[in-house]
Amino acid sequence: MDLKDIKAIIDLMKKNSVSEFELEKQDFKIRLKRGFNGGASGTASEDAPVLNYVPPALAVQAPVTTAPAPAPVSTELEIKSPMIGTFYRAPSPESASYVEVGTEVNPDTVVCIIEAMKVMNEIKAEAKGTVTQVLGENAKPVEFGQPLFKLRPT
Repeated sequence: MDLKDIKAIIDLMKKNSVSEFELEKQDFKIRLKRGFNGGASGTASEDAPVLNYVPPALAVQAPVTTAPAPAPVSTELEIKSPMIGTFYRAPSPESASYVEVGTEVNPDTVVCIIEAMKVMNEIKAEAKGTVTQVLGENAKPVEFGQPLFKLRPT
């Protein structure tokens, strides 16, 4: 990845109001974060992305000093957003939602649409189960990796 690619990502972050971006490919890792100390900011100078580049050699050799607290054990799966965009629960405003709480889904079931750059992307469940929670809010922006639904596996 070269400097032009990084600048393009930064421009996309600004245009889409994305506060954090992380990319990991083979031996390359980059993390971009906007805002002062990760918070929202009102001035242009504080709104500039912070670039945290970890060289591959350091990324491999750096020992982990603290471990996150163990999360409570949950049998539920999350369907996460695979991209940045606008979350829609139904194919059109007049249509019923793709899924509701209690709906049984399989890996090929379309659960929502995410609009990104004027393209409507159907998002599939990619797991078999029953929807227990709808976490995304209709017609609101979502970020990459943001949980949209919770499933109880069947």
